[in-house]
Amino acid sequence: MKITIFGLALSSSWGNGHATPYRAILKALHRRGHTVRFYEKDLPFYASRRDFTRCSYCDLILYRSWDEIRDRALGDLRDSDVVVNASYCPEGARIIDDVLNVTGPAHLFYDLDTPITLAGLRQGEVEYLRRDQIPEFALYLSFTGGSILHELESEWHARAARPLYGCVDPELYVRVAPRPAFECSLSYMGTYAADRQHNLEALFVEPARRLSDQVFVLAGALYPREWQWPANVRRFDHIAPADHTAFYSSARATLNLTRAGMARTGYCPSGRFFEAAACGTPIVSDDFDGLETFFTPGEEIMLAAGTDDVLRWLAAPAPELAAIAERARRRTLLHHTGDGRAEQLLGYIAELTNAIAASEVA
Repeated sequence: MKITIFGLALSSSWGNGHATPYRAILKALHRRGHTVRFYEKDLPFYASRRDFTRCSYCDLILYRSWDEIRDRALGDLRDSDVVVNASYCPEGARIIDDVLNVTGPAHLFYDLDTPITLAGLRQGEVEYLRRDQIPEFALYLSFTGGSILHELESEWHARAARPLYGCVDPELYVRVAPRPAFECSLSYMGTYAADRQHNLEALFVEPARRLSDQVFVLAGALYPREWQWPANVRRFDHIAPADHTAFYSSARATLNLTRAGMARTGYCPSGRFFEAAACGTPIVSDDFDGLETFFTPGEEIMLAAGTDDVLRWLAAPAPELAAIAERARRRTLLHHTGDGRAEQLLGYIAELTNAIAASEVA
């Protein structure tokens, strides 16, 4: 099967959570004998922080503008079985208009930011998708599940909406020896987002203030330069995927924070959840509806509603934390890998193919 994808970023993980789950899924598809092309706009802020320009499991095509690549891309679609347009793709809505005119391949939309997308559409438009385009896709794949899938079908008139959650590549994310630069009581990896700021303050910054004799580590881009962090917070603007395992393995625990828009809809696990779990790192997280679908609170993940909860978990005996982390690791390797998501995707595509064949017979 030949699959063509127009997405945000595969080559760089700087400032986005798209690259690593894409890589895990595409590697799994490649192992199954499928051919994937990934079109990525060559954006300056990714170009200067790129992990690679070529990869063995996918034909990565970097382009400067849609006008430059349009004819080649549309030509590629004619021998594709499946075309995926994805959220936050630059000039995405314009690309979709051209892509949907190509008959033959199954057209899918993959939204790695569904609540953010729909909130933007309610206020007007987003660059990468218009309301009128949603019903044109045979399938709308969503990084977020739960009630938002029904909403996509009933309110936005998606033909079918299915979840395709974040995932991890277990070949890359394993426990490794701690690295002194990352050793800490609590780590957090996440790009700045205003609607996460309240929880960042309560669940990371304030615990750091109270535990001034302990080290806290934060990795993420776009935080305002004028902010004054506690002296015991060690900051990294970006940590490349090759160093993620050391980052997670060096912390007594790591923190997961959910954007408010995502938390309101629920069923929104970050890919960082699964990466940290695969590394055997205990996870402290804010709560959201449907979290128990992915990890059992108190057994596989530690919930925190405020500062005191974080302090309580950080004071827990090391064997208790290790047992929680091991249960989460096992569940992740069983249910949340790139191979698992690739199988889901192929299953959805098979459903489409069978439905089209049945309609032609009828």
